Amino acid sequence: MLQDIIGSKTVLFADGVQTVLRAHENRNRNVAILKGNLVNNSRSESRGINARVNRNGIFGFASIADYTPEAAEKVIKAATENAEFLSRHSSRSIALPASVCSGSVALNRDIVDVEQKRIIELCRQFDDYIANKYPDLSSRIISYAEDSQDRIIYSSDAASGHLVTPRCHVYIVMTAETAEGTPVEIFKAIGGFGSFEDHFSDPEKYYPDIDKLYKQVMDKKEGIYPEAGEKTVILGGLMGGMLAHEAVGHTVEADLVRGGSVAGPNLNKRVASELVTMVDFAHSYNGGLAPLPVYLDDEGIVAEDVTLIKDGILVGYMNDRESAEEYGMKPAGNARGWTFRDEPIIRMRNTCILPGKNTVEELIASVEDGYYLIQSGNGQADLTGEFMFGVTCGYEIKNGKLGRALLDTTVTGVAFDMLKTVDMVSDEVTWTSSGFCGKKQPMAVGMGGPHIRCRITVGGR
Repeated sequence: MLQDIIGSKTVLFADGVQTVLRAHENRNRNVAILKGNLVNNSRSESRGINARVNRNGIFGFASIADYTPEAAEKVIKAATENAEFLSRHSSRSIALPASVCSGSVALNRDIVDVEQKRIIELCRQFDDYIANKYPDLSSRIISYAEDSQDRIIYSSDAASGHLVTPRCHVYIVMTAETAEGTPVEIFKAIGGFGSFEDHFSDPEKYYPDIDKLYKQVMDKKEGIYPEAGEKTVILGGLMGGMLAHEAVGHTVEADLVRGGSVAGPNLNKRVASELVTMVDFAHSYNGGLAPLPVYLDDEGIVAEDVTLIKDGILVGYMNDRESAEEYGMKPAGNARGWTFRDEPIIRMRNTCILPGKNTVEELIASVEDGYYLIQSGNGQADLTGEFMFGVTCGYEIKNGKLGRALLDTTVTGVAFDMLKTVDMVSDEVTWTSSGFCGKKQPMAVGMGGPHIRCRITVGGR
C-alpha cells in the first residue's frame, strides 16, 4: 500500500530539479525490569512522508505526519516551493550531477512484530536466572530495546528502494559493592540486527554471557585504580570500535571536514601506523552481513564501502552527494535521516579498523606493564580528534599476564597521534550494534574493531 501511495506521486516530480520522496516509519519497543520489578513497558510508532528538492544547489525540505496520497503531493509541493524561495535569496548555483546508480533496490527483509508479553517474559527469564544464581549482587537491571526503520525511497535521478532496518537488544546491568560499600557496575548488550525471534528464541544460549558478566563485576569489586600517565595498553575490540567511531569517524565526515575538522589538512597524509586500515562498511563484512546493513541511503545512492584510512594514510571521507562533488569523491550511501521529520545528513554505518595478524593472547603476552581495556561506557571527541572515553571494564597486565581488575577510569588522547603508536593488531574483530550516534539527530550505527596495542594516557583515581 505504501509503495502504491508513494509511487503514484512520483509523476509530480518537477522537470529540471532533483527530488527524493521518502516514506519513513519508526517503531520502538521497550521493557525494563529493576530487581524483579517491571519499571518500563512501552511501544511507540511514528510515520510520515518527506520530500527533498535540489534546485541549483539549494535544498528545500518538507515533511508531514501522514501516509496518504494527498500527503505525498503536499510535501513535494512544499519542498519545491522552499527550494525556489531559498534559491531566490542565494547567489549559489551548483548543479549536482545525476547519480551514478539508478534502478531499484529490493526489500531486504521484513519487520516481524512480537507481543509485548513475550518481551516481558524474556526479561523476567533473564532476571530470574541472575536472581537465583547470583543473589549477592546488590542490584540488577534487564532492559529490552527494539527499534526499526522502514523506509521507501523514490528519486528523480538516482536509485529507489524499500529498506528495512530492525534491531533488538537486551541490556544486562549488574551492580555489586566493594568492602567499603562503594557500588561498581558492569553491563553488556546482547542481540543485534533483526527481530525478536532472530535473537531470543533460545534465551538460554546467553547464560554463559551472563556468567562471564558476573565474574567481571566480582573481579571489579576487588579492583584497583590504574596508575595515571601514558601507558602501553591493549584496547579491546569494543574500545577500538568506540575510538574508530568517535575520535576518527566524525572527523572524516565531509560536513565536519567542511566545518574545520583535523581531517581537512591531513588528506593523503599519514595519520596512523601502517598497521591501521579503517573502513566504513555498507552492508557486508568478511562474507557475511555487517552489524547494521545499509543498502541505499536517503538520497537514493546505492551503498558501497568507503576506505577512510589505508595503511596509515588518510585517503577518503564519508560524503553526501553535495560534499562528494565538492571534494571530488564518489558518494557511497552515507546520507541518512532518523525519522520522517529529519533531513538526511552524513552518517557512519559500520565503522571498523581492519584486523591484523596477531592473536589476542600474543598482544597481552607482549606487555610487561600496562592495561587491558575492554569496555567503554561513554565517549566524546571533538573535531581536533582529541578524545576522552570512560573505561568500565579492564585489567592490569603484569609480565604478559592479566592481573587485577580496574575500577572505573578514563583514557584520553588525540586520535591521529595515538594511532601512530599502534604496533600490534589482533586477527579478530568484535562488533557491536547496540548504540546510537547523536550527531544532530539519533542514528543506529555499527562499530567494531580488533584488539590493538598502543600508547594512551590513562587517568588514575
